[in-house]
Parts: sequence; structure tokens; C-alpha cells
Amino acid sequence: MIACNSNTENKKQEMKYISIGTIERFDPALDNIISANAKPEIIAEGFEWSEGPLWVEQHNMLLFSHVPMNTIYKWTEAKGKEVYLKPSGYTGTEPSLCKEPGSNGLIFDKNGNLVLCQHGDRRMARMDAPLDKPEAKFITLADKYNGKRFSSPNDAVFNNAGELFFTDPPYGLQTQDDSDTKKEISFNGVYKVKANGEVILLVDSITRPNGIALMPDEKKLIVACSDGAHPNWYIFDINGDSLTNGRIFYSAVKEAKAMSGVPDGFKVDKNGNVYATGPGGVYIFNSEGKKLGLIRLDNATSNCALSPDEKTLYITNDMYVLRVKLRD
Repeated sequence: MIACNSNTENKKQEMKYISIGTIERFDPALDNIISANAKPEIIAEGFEWSEGPLWVEQHNMLLFSHVPMNTIYKWTEAKGKEVYLKPSGYTGTEPSLCKEPGSNGLIFDKNGNLVLCQHGDRRMARMDAPLDKPEAKFITLADKYNGKRFSSPNDAVFNNAGELFFTDPPYGLQTQDDSDTKKEISFNGVYKVKANGEVILLVDSITRPNGIALMPDEKKLIVACSDGAHPNWYIFDINGDSLTNGRIFYSAVKEAKAMSGVPDGFKVDKNGNVYATGPGGVYIFNSEGKKLGLIRLDNATSNCALSPDEKTLYITNDMYVLRVKLRD
């Protein structure tokens, strides 16, 4: 994947990354988001299913989940991929029978602590260790609703008030569907954890809630549905502890018939543009749900992350992790 060219004069190594995929442009507005010479580059590979990328600015590293192997990796320009934390999502003593026991979505809380969607432990948890000295010690933030265990929290986001929003599909269970005998909640929900720890159900009607993000004004919440029969992104108005006016932000029904993949993780930039993994790659929508472009990729994409300056996009792409330098 990486080729090193030796410079005989200074003996320095120049790292070169293989490019894959294409960028399709559907609207001129994309030119303000992605430059004409941008290209997806493979920066790490060799995974069964990569997920949950998170850029850590203070340490110049990318964290991401290797879900089937119950491991979080880190990637740096200097050293490439390295194991960061294991176990990451299942801490039980008996071997897990699940296909995806590890962590999924990774985010920061308002204090800069790492918060994990833990499939195997069926909870939202905070790592009880500094970012530069990771340790498999976790504090539970939420693991039950009305006394019943979550199935496998998948993706999450905090608002500025420190309230936690997350989705809970069944992908971390052994059967990965609603038939699993260990599934305690009959629906697949979207939840909010208030600052006092109270867990509130927001939505129970999305068949496979997956990616989740707030719009910049925090007045709207978008949720991806990874059900192939309903490949949609939904948007809701936030009204206190409830969601109202639910409607489709974008439907990928046509795209799903022609390309592999389903709506999965996504991120929103400061201008309300949405970078959403889905059928065929990563979609770029404006704040009104208009499709501006598509980073077209052959393998299924699961999630993405923006650098703080929003000039670089990182993508978890099945066995690969990709980088797209959006703008200079």
C-alpha cells in the first residue's frame, strides 16, 4: 500500500499513498467544499471492518474502531497504524459469540474525554484514562432504558450542554437482527442522556437507526437508517427533550438499487454541509439535503471524521482507512 522512495542525498523517505475512487460533482457548490485535485488516499489497511474515526488534534492522530477484533487503532503520519486500545467494546471474561463485539462510534465529551459506543458491553462508556495513556478502564454513561439493556449503541454525539444523543441498532448482537434472544428492547431506538444521567427515548420508529449528528445550531438532529429497505436520512426538530416534525432529509432508494452500501455514519461541518457514508461512497449534502457530490468508492463505507479546520476528511472504508484532503 505504501511505497517508500529512498533519497540517496539526504536518506529521507517520502511517503506516498495509493489513491482509489473518484469524486463525482453534481452541483457547482461542491467546488467550495472539495477542490478539483482532491483524491481519496489509503492511509491504513488490513481490517475486517473499520469504523468510528475520530481525529485527535492535540496528538495529531486518528483513532478508529476495528469492530470485529474488539480493538481501537491509532494512525499517525509518522508511524502509520498501531494498536491503541484493546479491549475496546467487550470487556467480559468469556469469549464473545458476536461478530462485532468491539467499539463502534468514538467521540469526545465536553471535557475532551474519549467516549465509546461499546457493542459487546451494550453501553455508552467513557474511557477512564488520559488520551495519551489509554487503558481499558471504563465508566458507564448509560446501559439501560426502563431497566432493559441496550442492544449495541452504534453512534453518538454530544450537544454543547453536555447531553448525549445515540442510536441503538442490533448489530452488536450475535444474530445482528431483531430475532436475537438477548435483545431486551423490542424496538431500535434513538436516545438522549441528560446531564443528570436520565435516559430519554427520542425515536422508536426508525428500523435501523445508525449514524447521528446535530446541525450547527443544535436545533435539528439527523439520523441515518441503515435498513436496506428504508435507506434514508431523517431530520427532526429538537423541542426540549423530544423530537418533532420528523421528515426525510435525503432518500437513497435509487442509489441503493445501483450501488452497494447503506446510510451509515456521517458528520456535519460548521456550515451545515453533511458528509454521509451511504450506497456507493460518501455523499456531500448541503444543509437542505441537496446532493452536491459523491466520493465514489467500491467498498462499503461506514463513517467519517473531519479535522478541526475541516480541510481533511477521514473515511473508514471496510478494510481501508482513507484520507481526502478537501482543500489546501
